[in-house]
Amino acid sequence: MKKLFYVVIICFTCIINAQKRIEIDTTKSVVKWTGSNLFKYNKHFGTVKFINGHIIKSNDVILGGRFEIDMNTIVNTDGKYNEMLVKHLKNQDFFDVEKYLIATIKFTEVVHKNVNTIKVKANLTIKNITNEIDFNITFKVIDGTYEMNSKFIIDRTLWDIEYESKGLFANIKDDIISDAIEFEVDLKFN
Repeated sequence: MKKLFYVVIICFTCIINAQKRIEIDTTKSVVKWTGSNLFKYNKHFGTVKFINGHIIKSNDVILGGRFEIDMNTIVNTDGKYNEMLVKHLKNQDFFDVEKYLIATIKFTEVVHKNVNTIKVKANLTIKNITNEIDFNITFKVIDGTYEMNSKFIIDRTLWDIEYESKGLFANIKDDIISDAIEFEVDLKFN
C-alpha cells in the first residue's frame, strides 16, 4: 500500500512539474473593442491594456489561462469625441472604473479543436459581475514564442452596463447604443 501511495505522489509531482506558466508581454498584448449604436452606422473603437496574464501549458497543450485588464487604460482610437467618450466610458454609466479598476478573464475549460485552434470557456468579470463566455482562440508559435488571437461579442447588459440599452426603451431611437460589444484580443507571450 505504501508503494502505491509513493507511486501516486511521484506521478502527481511529475504532472505538476510538467506544467509551465507562460506570461504575456503586456507591452505587445492588447484588447481592441468596438461599440456602436443599435443600427451600427455610428461605431466607436479603441483599446484597453493588460496588467498581467498567463497561460498554463503542458508540453504543447494549453490547459488554462488567467488575465487582468486595467480598465483605466481605455482609449478611443476612432478620433470621434475622444476625451468626452473615454470619460463617459469610465464613469458610472458604463464601466465605473474608479470603483472597478480591474476586469479579469479566467479559462475554465479548454478543448483543442485542431493544431492551431482551441475552444475556451471562461469567466469574464467586469464590475465584480462574472458571466461565462466562450470563444475560439487561434494560436501560432513563431521563433518559440506564442501568439494568440480571439474575437468574441458580449451582451454588456449582463454586466450591468445598461446606459441607453435597447432593453430600457419602449420606442427604438437612432441613438440607442447596441448591447453588443465586440472584442478582438491579441496576445503575445514572453
